[in-house]
Amino acid sequence: MPSKRILFISNGHGEDNHTSYVIQTLRQLCPSLEMAAMPIVGEGKAYRNLNIPIIGPTQTMPSGGFFYMKRLYLLKDFQSGLIGLTWRQLQAVLQYAPDCDLIMATGDFVSQTFAYLTKRPFVSFISCLSALYEGRLRLNPLLWHDLNSSRCLAVFTKESYTAYDLQRQGLTKAQLAGIPALDWLVPTGKDLHLKPDERAIALLPGSRMPEAARNFCLQLQLVVEIAKIMPESGLQFRAALIPDLMKQLDDIAKGQGWQLTEGILTYSPPGNSPDESPIVEVRCYSDAFSDILCYSTLVIGMAGLAVELAVAIGKPIIQIPGEGPQFTYQFAEAQTRLLGTNAQTIGTKPATPEILKQAARRVVETLQDSDYLAKCKVNGRERFGLPGASERIARLLLTYLGET
Repeated sequence: MPSKRILFISNGHGEDNHTSYVIQTLRQLCPSLEMAAMPIVGEGKAYRNLNIPIIGPTQTMPSGGFFYMKRLYLLKDFQSGLIGLTWRQLQAVLQYAPDCDLIMATGDFVSQTFAYLTKRPFVSFISCLSALYEGRLRLNPLLWHDLNSSRCLAVFTKESYTAYDLQRQGLTKAQLAGIPALDWLVPTGKDLHLKPDERAIALLPGSRMPEAARNFCLQLQLVVEIAKIMPESGLQFRAALIPDLMKQLDDIAKGQGWQLTEGILTYSPPGNSPDESPIVEVRCYSDAFSDILCYSTLVIGMAGLAVELAVAIGKPIIQIPGEGPQFTYQFAEAQTRLLGTNAQTIGTKPATPEILKQAARRVVETLQDSDYLAKCKVNGRERFGLPGASERIARLLLTYLGET
């Protein structure tokens, strides 16, 4: 009997990541399943890392998929060939889909419409859409049509409120999935050199270069401000960085006035003598994301999915806006609405020295507020539910494929 075939369509880096965790679970549950992918935004690294065949052309656009934050980015995408690329991707999907038993589309209108146009049965995961932003999810009429079609077998949401809201609007096939990446958020035993009697703060500058490097520079400036007002704080800082950012640490250290030694950044104010201890250090890792997140008390976050994961396990988040294209004030403010109590955004424009001072004070106040820290733990569970999303989605896919 020939093995079943499924095509994954996603439009966004976070969407690729969500899907990659479902794929890993599917491989465990049904190794014979044939899988392929069409990432519509970017190069599809999450799929390539799993050796999943990519069926059409890919290209990184200037906006990184975040043109809704600033219309100028969309114009730059058009100049880089966005329309032609999207057309070729659609043709690749339509050519490949007839041999597929099922499609899974992760993302918003674009990926769902691709799936609808294949005329194959599909499962939708609208991971980037949420009723929490405005209290009600107002779907584009064409997207509503796609999701209401008989070919759309199920609509998964990332948090429970959106599933409830869509059911209330008449989309009864909507159901909570959760965050697939949460299932894999398990400490690996990496030695972070943590002192047991000191609280750890995680730095998450994001994963898109060169923006992540700019964000990390702002975070280092914030760490210095925290150290100034809590010099004997007993705080320790751990940064979860992508490998490309680790490679730039030497240049970042020189530009920001820090010293770098074997992945450890140390800062001494100008005028300190060489024999004086640095006022603060930041240990940087490219292979310890889960460990850093799980063992931190608070997160300084300038990212999307990584910050959602932190909230899901009950961490408080301090956000400072950057220059973008992703982590602007608009993104941070919208994310605050999505994440609720756990997220605090400081400043309404790219962080200035004064905004960094405000953020440092907020970090100190937050760490001292035990009632608030307890509320963060409850809110995270209520927003995103318990782990198990990748298995919930994977098992439903296998049911529709007749593999259970």
